[in-house]
Amino acid sequence: GGSVAPWFEGDDWGINSSVHGCYGGGDDPLSEGSLNRAVGLLREVVDEIPRYAIVLGSGLHGVAGSVADQGEGPFQAVPGLPEATVHGHRGRILFGSLSDVPAIFLDGRLHAYEGHRVQEIVKPMRLLARLGIETVILTNAAGAVDPSLEVGDIVLIEDQINFTFRSALSGPFGKGEDRFLDMSLPFDQEIQKVVCCAARRIGVPLRRGTYAGMLGPSFETAAEVRMLAHMNADVVGMSTVSEVVSARAAGLRVGALSLVTNKATGLSPAALSHEDALALGTDTADRMLRLLSEVLSDLSDLTAVKPRD
Repeated sequence: GGSVAPWFEGDDWGINSSVHGCYGGGDDPLSEGSLNRAVGLLREVVDEIPRYAIVLGSGLHGVAGSVADQGEGPFQAVPGLPEATVHGHRGRILFGSLSDVPAIFLDGRLHAYEGHRVQEIVKPMRLLARLGIETVILTNAAGAVDPSLEVGDIVLIEDQINFTFRSALSGPFGKGEDRFLDMSLPFDQEIQKVVCCAARRIGVPLRRGTYAGMLGPSFETAAEVRMLAHMNADVVGMSTVSEVVSARAAGLRVGALSLVTNKATGLSPAALSHEDALALGTDTADRMLRLLSEVLSDLSDLTAVKPRD
């Protein structure tokens, strides 16, 4: 990767706590004004906003190390974003490139089990859309519900089940967003084709399936895993589903990949731990990096002739 340039000069990322507070501004993190200030700050960081963004989930921080020409800052430096507190989530925004394709990278994410409201969790999606990002690729660490899945498998998410029992579209309505969102195709079909073709071309095995999003942070019981299997879920995790809804409502094209880090409860004799998701081998992380690099390159080739809105 290239050199890393923080957005702000000074110690502790240059954040003046008396100005920013824990939410980068001290105001309502969900307000339209907060969103506009965040957009204004990020627009000052780069000359041109890229078309693409990638969210890096648990255990995938290593991908960020391959991002070239980085400019970076922590979540809490952005008005309205709290600090990420989960081990394995750096909680920073990177501007850089992968395969010479400019992109924004969210190195980590926010979770409901940290105590955040769902509207706070999805604010990065609203922010990306308001900035002018067109496509977001979400990644996560997940447990295998399908017994044929093995640790290290990469799963292209084709559909999802929201078991967090929270809606990203409840509460105040965002400007230009679709409240009554059709979810018949939550994941963009063109992106799915690009991912499948890229994986086949570079020899990265790829599975396809449905992701079940739970609230967490406790892992599922064996009975819950049997229920999920009965509902045709293939993998299970504690994120992503609300981000997908918010991103789609804001007009973003969405793709998503799960990295299987463990067999779900009842499918393995081993006790589960968060460290499982963080202790991925180099080969596994490299496969995801190669796939994301190829997908970005292919998407860039497809959209090179398309004018931006």
